[in-house]
Amino acid sequence: MKLHITNGRLIDPANSVDAIQDLYIISGKVAAIGAAPAGFIADKKIDATGLVVAPGLVDLSVRLREPGYEYKATLESELQAALAGGVTSLVCPPDTDPVLDEPGLVEMLVHRARSLNQSHVYPLGALTIGLKGRELTEMAELTDAGCVGFAQAESAIEDTTVLLRALQYAQTFGYTVWLRPQDPHLGKGGIAHSGPLASRLGLAGVPVMSETVALLTLFELVRSTGARVHLCRLSSADGLELVRRAKAEGLPITCDVGAHHLHLTDADIGFFDSNARMVPPLRSQRDRDAIRLAVLDGTVDAICSDHTPVDDDEKLLPFGEASPGATGLELLLSLALKWAEETVEQPKARLSAAIACITINAARVAGLPAGQLRVGSPADLCIFNPDTRWLVQASALASQGKHTPFLGYELQGQVMHTIIAGRPVFHRA
Repeated sequence: MKLHITNGRLIDPANSVDAIQDLYIISGKVAAIGAAPAGFIADKKIDATGLVVAPGLVDLSVRLREPGYEYKATLESELQAALAGGVTSLVCPPDTDPVLDEPGLVEMLVHRARSLNQSHVYPLGALTIGLKGRELTEMAELTDAGCVGFAQAESAIEDTTVLLRALQYAQTFGYTVWLRPQDPHLGKGGIAHSGPLASRLGLAGVPVMSETVALLTLFELVRSTGARVHLCRLSSADGLELVRRAKAEGLPITCDVGAHHLHLTDADIGFFDSNARMVPPLRSQRDRDAIRLAVLDGTVDAICSDHTPVDDDEKLLPFGEASPGATGLELLLSLALKWAEETVEQPKARLSAAIACITINAARVAGLPAGQLRVGSPADLCIFNPDTRWLVQASALASQGKHTPFLGYELQGQVMHTIIAGRPVFHRA
C-alpha cells in the first residue's frame, strides 16, 4: 500500500525534525519525507492539516491481562485502546496467569497478538520461575520465544544472592533486567505514601526508603556485575537523586516513571478514592515535582502509561481492599503533553520534548525498532491534534478497564489517526 500524508507538522525528535512536511509510505516503510519518490501514486491520502504527525507511541508498561485475567480485560480490548491512544509498540510485564516463565506461553501471546494485526506487543519474561524469587528461568529460551527483557513485575526478590546470580547471567548474554525498586519488607502491606495524609486517613504507609534501600542494593549489584538494568516506575525525589548519581557514575541503568505520577499526589486520594490507589503509591508534592524535573533533565528516560485495567468488582471497594491500578493507554499522550506544557519553558520545544519521552527514548530503553520516522524505518505513526480538548469519561474509553483518577478531567491532545506498518488502523471521526 502507498500512503501519502499531507500538510502535517512532522515532529521526529530522534532526527531533530519539526517542520510542515509531507510523508510518503510504501510497503510499510517510510519511503520519503518532503518530496515524493519518483513515480509515486498514492493508494490513499490523509490530510493532516493542523495536525502533528509523530512516530507511533512506545509504552513500556502495559498489562494486557492475558492469559488468565480476561475478566479484567482482553487482548482485543486493550489493543483497541492502544490504537485509540496512538500506541503502536508496547511492552507487557510477565505477571499473567500463568506467569510468562515458559517459552510456549510467550510464543502463544506473541502469536495471538500478531494474529490481531494491531499494535506490536513485546513481552517481558519472568526473571524467576513463577515470579517466586527462587529459581532463575531459562532466559535464552524465553528470548528466542520473543521476550525483550526479564522482570519480576511487583514481586520482589527477597534473596539477594538470587538477584546477584540473575544479573550475572543476564550480563553474560546481554539481557536487560527490568525491576521496580522495592524493598520486600519495608512498607510491606502498605497502601499509601507514608506521610501525614496516610496517618490522618488511617492507611498503612509505604515509606520512600522502601524505594531507596532497594536502589542502593541494586546499584551495588550492578557495580559488581555490569548488568544492564531498567528501573520501572520510580516514585520519589530521593530515589531519583540516587539514580541521577548512579548515571553520573556511569552505571548501565535506565528508568521510567508512570504518567499518573507526573501529575498526581497522595492528596488526590481525597475521600478514599480507590481510582487513586496505585503501585507504587502516589507520593508527596515534593516527589511529584522532582519527577517532573527529572524527566526534563534526562534522569528519567521515558514516561509510561502503567496501564493496569481493573474491573468494577475489584475497584469499587473500600480503598484498602480495592485492587491497585488504572487505565492509561488512552491518556498517555495527553498526560505527556500536559507535563511539557507545565514544565518546558520554550513553547516550540514542548511538543518535541513530550513526544521524545513516549517514542524514541522509550524505544531505546527496550531496544525496539520504533520511535522514529527516518527513511527506511517502519511506518508506525500517531497523528494527533495538539489543540483538541477532551473530557475523560469511562464510556469514551476503549479499554475494558474504565477506572482512572483522571475521570472528569479535561485533557488536551487527541489522537486522530494511528498507522501501523503503513496501514491506517484507527481513525477518529
